[in-house]
Amino acid sequence: MEIKPRQHLLDIWQAVARYSFDDGEWSRGKTSGENSVADAERLLCLLYPATELPSFRLDDPDTTENDVLWALKRAGGRLEIPANLVTAAVEFMRTHTDDKRPTFAGGDYFKSRDKDQDLTDEQRQLGVTDSFSMSITLCLALLGFLKVYESKTRRGDMKETIRELKTATSNRLTAAMVSLLRSFTVNVYDTDSSQGRTLAELLGQRQLSTRQVLEKFQRRFRPLRAAIIESFILGVDVQEALKDESQFFECGWAWSLVRDAPEVMTEEPIGPQPAGVANPVPYLYFTVVALDGIEDLFSDRTLTLGLLNTEQQKLAEALRLRWEITQQYWSRIARFDRDRWPLEDIPWRTTGQKLESEYFSLSVAAILVHDLLRRRATDDDLTRTVRVMERLGERGRITSRMTRDDPVVHLHNPGVTLPLQGGGTIGPPMDWTMNDFSTQLLKRTVQLCTLSRNLSAHDRLLRLAEDTLGHVWRRRIGDGEGAGLWDNVQAVYPETAIPGGRVSWSITERVTEAMVKAHKMYGQPPIRSVQLAEQARALISEATHLFGNELMEPPPPPDGKRGLELKGIEVSLRRARALMDEQPGTAYALALDVLRRLDTLVRAREGATIQGV
Repeated sequence: MEIKPRQHLLDIWQAVARYSFDDGEWSRGKTSGENSVADAERLLCLLYPATELPSFRLDDPDTTENDVLWALKRAGGRLEIPANLVTAAVEFMRTHTDDKRPTFAGGDYFKSRDKDQDLTDEQRQLGVTDSFSMSITLCLALLGFLKVYESKTRRGDMKETIRELKTATSNRLTAAMVSLLRSFTVNVYDTDSSQGRTLAELLGQRQLSTRQVLEKFQRRFRPLRAAIIESFILGVDVQEALKDESQFFECGWAWSLVRDAPEVMTEEPIGPQPAGVANPVPYLYFTVVALDGIEDLFSDRTLTLGLLNTEQQKLAEALRLRWEITQQYWSRIARFDRDRWPLEDIPWRTTGQKLESEYFSLSVAAILVHDLLRRRATDDDLTRTVRVMERLGERGRITSRMTRDDPVVHLHNPGVTLPLQGGGTIGPPMDWTMNDFSTQLLKRTVQLCTLSRNLSAHDRLLRLAEDTLGHVWRRRIGDGEGAGLWDNVQAVYPETAIPGGRVSWSITERVTEAMVKAHKMYGQPPIRSVQLAEQARALISEATHLFGNELMEPPPPPDGKRGLELKGIEVSLRRARALMDEQPGTAYALALDVLRRLDTLVRAREGATIQGV
């Protein structure tokens, strides 16, 4: 399926507007869940494209384009759409604020492992890292949207609402940043522990002993170990254990606020900081989610619009340090051995939760993509990562055929289940299910495609992205209230259990995000071919010479046919020269056309000479 990001985004917006608005009024919908994550994801389906892509902007009604208005006609007219989005955001902030403290409840995204015992209200109200991260992205998008819309609207009541919403949004942003700081953790363990043996086996790849792995681990991670000890406030036990180089360690984000995590000192009015219950163990999934949200704090848009106040800038710097160290840690783990990357040994095995799945391989690959985007990747790193992504597409039965009774179907429905360690201390054991493998693969593939400046790698990634989008697009809900949204897994995997009919805002938001990234990818200059550049330069040189030769002929009348043709040739030749460095293929085509037109003039003159004789 060819990626057409603008058309796909308009299709998604039309479906979201049909589901979410009733005569311009924001509606929760019959099949929505009850949690802060899903509510943020639904708002982001509209706000993320509207704030990241100029052609989709809604904050200035005078510049809203006609096809956008048509797609969102259920949300109102040109002037009503931004006002109705403000109303929806106000409802979100009120719903997820308790006693003037922003809340980040996982709600019905949390599941009980005990089928005979439901989760307690206290458990459902626990904050989750997914919500912390999603709130950062949502609040930044909303603050930028309000900054422009406030200067465009003439409604006095709306201006007052915007001022109140900006305050609530800023408070939620600060609370989300504080929560991410309090859910970051470092886990240290002995090489003889079950976690240590799992990590040693993973890194050794059946070629290195535990002692050899430890020696190599010590050398590669000594700078990161020192940076963590010097830069982070850790518990006394962790601090001392981390200094012992005979110990392995991991860093990243837990599923929620870590048990005994100290409060973060801030002057912002975010209310009391709740106690944490999560075990201090990093989760790959929640680490990837946190990295995505933190990255938005340093985007060009955030910096250009000045969306962070002084206190938030301090918190952002603290998060950025954790963001960089975590990326470096997992990138080095993924590429631990130069000859055979642990990442290439699919499926990945987690040490903390003792699980293995293609989903975890994709999570590690996602962090590696973050790191490749941050630094200048080598061709070898990029080529090997491309191959990993292609294998994940095959193993996930996205680019290969599903076999009879294929167990891989469980990767998509019901998904990979994570035990939330520590959540069972206040009720039955808690689980979290991840069923977005396909959309995560699409998102990371498009990200890599944007990064790649190698023609071969770019072509392979684009084919994988197109195949994955085709798979995902077939999973849209066909009819009913959620028509055009996601997720109907049975449309692709008929053998899977029939889904409950609920709209998955998690899947829908990730498809939206992938299309925004694809839109930006096509906005980049095309990859420059050295071979084409050399050929274009040769053609332009020949065309320039022949054009000069043509100008030596007796000058034609300025308004005559030959005079107009010469002017057109001169313009084309000038444009070919201008494009030669950035678009050699276009310059090549223009030069060929110039040569053809010049040859036509020569033949016409020769024909006239023969007739004259």
